[in-house]
Amino acid sequence: MNTTSGAIVLAAALLLGEPAAEAAPDGGGDSLTIPFRLEHSRIIIPSSVNGSRPLALILDTGMPIEGAYLFHEEFVSEIDTARAAVVRVPGAGAGEASTALMVEDGVIACGGYTVTGQRIIVSRSAHTQGFGSDGVIGRSLFGRHTLEVDFDREVIILHDTAVAAADSSWYAVPVTASNELPFLQGEIETVPGEVVPVTVYVDLASRDALELLMRPGQRWTMPDSAESSYLGTGLSGDISGYRGRVAKLRIGPYELSDVAAVFAPAEVRSKQKKADGILGCGLVMRFNVIFDLAHGVLYLKPSRHYGEPFR
Repeated sequence: MNTTSGAIVLAAALLLGEPAAEAAPDGGGDSLTIPFRLEHSRIIIPSSVNGSRPLALILDTGMPIEGAYLFHEEFVSEIDTARAAVVRVPGAGAGEASTALMVEDGVIACGGYTVTGQRIIVSRSAHTQGFGSDGVIGRSLFGRHTLEVDFDREVIILHDTAVAAADSSWYAVPVTASNELPFLQGEIETVPGEVVPVTVYVDLASRDALELLMRPGQRWTMPDSAESSYLGTGLSGDISGYRGRVAKLRIGPYELSDVAAVFAPAEVRSKQKKADGILGCGLVMRFNVIFDLAHGVLYLKPSRHYGEPFR
C-alpha cells in the first residue's frame, strides 16, 4: 500500500490521465441504453467493479473523477491493496475529510457498458459503512457522453456528444459547468410574493427536491414552516438544519408549487460558493432530462412524476 506523509486529496486525481472505454455506445455508434431503478428518489445503476458481485451504485453528478467511490470497507477485496494509495475525500458534513484507499486501474461495468482505467476508491469512513447502497458513479458516464435519464422507462441512454439527442419537444435550459457540476438559473418564492433569482446546481445523489444553502447575506427568507431537523449524513459527518416548504420554484417555463425543501448551513452542506441551492433527484425525477454538458445545455421534458405532490 502506498502512503504519503500528507494525505492525497481526491480532487487531485483529476490531474491523472484519461482512461479508455472498452464498449462505446451502440445503435449505429450513437447510443447505448443502461437500465436503472428509482429507489428513495435516487437513481440506482446495477454495476460491477473488477468483476465483483452486482453492486447498487448511485448516479451522482457530483462525482468529480472517472471511477467509483464505494461506501463499504468490505470492498477492499476488489482492489489490489499493494498498489493502493491512501487518499482524503472531502464531502458534506461537519467533520474532517475522510480517508479511503484508491487504485487507478479498475474496471467498471454497467449494463452493456464497460470502462477501464477507472479510479476505484474504497471508503474507510465510519459514516459510510451503514449506507444502504454500495457507492456512487458519475463522471465515467457524464464526462464521456450526452446522458439522457428517462424516468418514465427507468433507463439511462448514453448518446455520442456529436449527435443531437433532443428534438423540439424538449425545453433547453442553459447550464455552466463549475467544479464538474451543472449550474443553472431559477427563481424561488420561499414565502408567497417574494420572488428571488437563484443559482442552483444539480446533485442527483441528493434524494431531496430542493436544498437551500444558509449563509450570511442570503437573499431569501426562511419560511415559517421550517422546523429544525437532522438532514442526513455526508462523507464528513452529520448535517443538521431545517425542513419546510417553498411556495414556488421556477425553472424556465416550469413552475412547481409547495416544494419540499431543506435549509442547510452552506459551510457544512456544500463547498460550492457560487450556489444558492441544490436541485436533488426528488425534483429532477419530475422531468426526463438530457445532460448535454459538452454544449452547455440541460434539456427538460415533464415525466410521469411531474404532477406528484412533494412529500
